[in-house]
Amino acid sequence: MPELSHRHRILVLAICCMSLLIVSLDNTILNVALPTMRREFDASISGMQWTIDAYTLVLASFLMLAGSTADRIGRRKVFQAGLLVFTLGSVLCSLAPNLECLVAFRMVQAVGGSMLNPVAMSIITNTFTEPRERARAIGVWGGVVGISMAAGPLVGGLLVDSVGWRAIFLVNLPVGLAALFLTARYVPESRAPKPRRADPVGQLLVIVLLGALTYAIIEAPTAGWTSPLIMTFAAMAAAALAGLLLYEPRRAEPLIDLRFFQSAPFSGATVIAIAAFAALGGFLFLSTLYLQDVRGLDALHAGVWMLPMAAMTLVCAPLSGRLVGARGPRASLLIAGVAMTVSGVLFAAFEAEDAGPSRLLAYVVFGLGFGFVNAPITNTAVAGMPRAQAGVAAAVASTSRQIGQTLGVAVIGAVLASGVAVAHTASYAHDFTEAGRPAWWVITGCGLAVLVFGALSSGAWARGTARRTAERFGEEPTDKLQSTENR
Repeated sequence: MPELSHRHRILVLAICCMSLLIVSLDNTILNVALPTMRREFDASISGMQWTIDAYTLVLASFLMLAGSTADRIGRRKVFQAGLLVFTLGSVLCSLAPNLECLVAFRMVQAVGGSMLNPVAMSIITNTFTEPRERARAIGVWGGVVGISMAAGPLVGGLLVDSVGWRAIFLVNLPVGLAALFLTARYVPESRAPKPRRADPVGQLLVIVLLGALTYAIIEAPTAGWTSPLIMTFAAMAAAALAGLLLYEPRRAEPLIDLRFFQSAPFSGATVIAIAAFAALGGFLFLSTLYLQDVRGLDALHAGVWMLPMAAMTLVCAPLSGRLVGARGPRASLLIAGVAMTVSGVLFAAFEAEDAGPSRLLAYVVFGLGFGFVNAPITNTAVAGMPRAQAGVAAAVASTSRQIGQTLGVAVIGAVLASGVAVAHTASYAHDFTEAGRPAWWVITGCGLAVLVFGALSSGAWARGTARRTAERFGEEPTDKLQSTENR
């Protein structure tokens, strides 16, 4: 990639952030619209789970392929293709005549989405090569998530209550087309010096693993946890995982280079991403159904309740980026872990009593925690890795986020479905509240995992493993992990 002026680099960052905006906005708007969509399609809890997980599942399955393909054939080409497919998928979703078509069109969206965020992050990584500058750029990137969270519930609520839920997908159209035009004009093409070959077997194993595991979790409350169908899919997931662990190390250029995981910070970032985004996915899914189906709020007022969380994410994400750039990832990870754990405890303790001040505080604290967690995940995943493999490293981090969100919605939905009577019955609200308590404890456990793995993966020993891992590749690392000791 040619050396760009500061103004040009900022413009490239803005264009990449536009892709993140439409993808993140799509998720937050969709969550607010779930109860309305459920009533129109007369869908079950599992049906609502699939409207979210069909997207995140396909996204997680193809992120690695998109990252390596972009490194090989050109990041701008893949990024443009992603914008086009995602925008087309959004239009199709707005025209869906039934739940089955909506789920299918969400998968089309996801194919496009898989070519956006990891490739955009790779473009940013190769555009901002100085560590502190990159950390700040990633902080801005994380702030866009906060913007989407702040705008999503309100915009979604307004659209659902005025125009209808189909309009939530059409907001992606102007942003997608504008980003497509600006990319062609201002984003330079770039490739990895030594791109890897495709790994179709590894790709197939990833799809089987994620698809079978998600299906088993979502459908288990209906089919039975020990039913032959669920046990078969669980066995498929286990076999695919074993296949990945045995097959990938034998390839010279695997889809997933398991050597990355010899770095404790990289492995920790992967686990933290899964835990944090599982908490987010479960949080949004549980909150929007609770506020509208149990408390009887309309979509707009439900969005207003989630606004404090979104506002805190918006404020804290760039602060976290600056903190990571100045002091390393440890402080941000510990703040995030504590805050997300406390939020889960507050919801588990007070949600059933509808304690307004406590619930408001829980939203604020969760937003603070999630705002601090995103920047250190990305920075730690990329730091210490060879620059030539930045796209793959960023794709692993993005894949971990989507796996976490997929599992969060699947597990929280399964907990709800196991304890909730059929919708529209007299006992529905009571059953939902009782089933929601263990679901909040699951989210609390995710916050605790962020805290524990954040502490373990950011010390002196962990930094040493990152340095040794980079040396095994025989290439210069992207940069050294920053720490409080060397500042």
